[in-house]
Amino acid sequence: MSARTLMIQGTTSDAGKSTLVAGLCRVLSRRGVHVVPFKPQNMALNSAVTHDGGEIGRAQAVQAQACGLAPHTDMNPVLLKPNSDVGAQVIVHGRAIGNMDAAVYHGYKQRARAAVIESHTRLVSAYEAVIVEGAGSPAEINLRANDIANMGFAEAVDCPVILIADIDRGGVFAHLIGTLALLSESEQARVTGFVINRFRGDIALLQSGLDWL
Repeated sequence: MSARTLMIQGTTSDAGKSTLVAGLCRVLSRRGVHVVPFKPQNMALNSAVTHDGGEIGRAQAVQAQACGLAPHTDMNPVLLKPNSDVGAQVIVHGRAIGNMDAAVYHGYKQRARAAVIESHTRLVSAYEAVIVEGAGSPAEINLRANDIANMGFAEAVDCPVILIADIDRGGVFAHLIGTLALLSESEQARVTGFVINRFRGDIALLQSGLDWL
């Protein structure tokens, strides 16, 4: 697997992926590592303008700041800005290319994938480490075909994955094990560790569950 790319995937949306990536970027940057954030595909209305005049997800702009970098369109090559229940404005490399409904975008995925790989390749050649944020959950089996946001990307670039889950929601062990169970064997082999986010209280009460994991 690639030693220069690490991907953070979540068992759900809002599991803490963006914050964990920002934190890892900050720690590595402070240790002198030339690190950069990356999110292949983001779906969000909150966006930021990059120094090259493009548009990326706001979370990636914050992660760039954590690295001491100016935001760049390669950090989030595909941004989807929902404009209806079934459609979104599609932004590739910082530029709007049009509005697409879900079916049309599914057909566009191969071109989007090429844009994602192109950006990642540039970042890998320019930085010592690339910290990647997934989107939603990798266990959405109905979206597995042509996936560019989670395991589809990890498989394409051959990188390890850390899986994060939010214990504050309840069911954290079901989230982690259920997600793993829905992954293929090759995808499961990429998961090198778990992060349990937002734990409060006595860690001893969690220990038996950690031992079981």
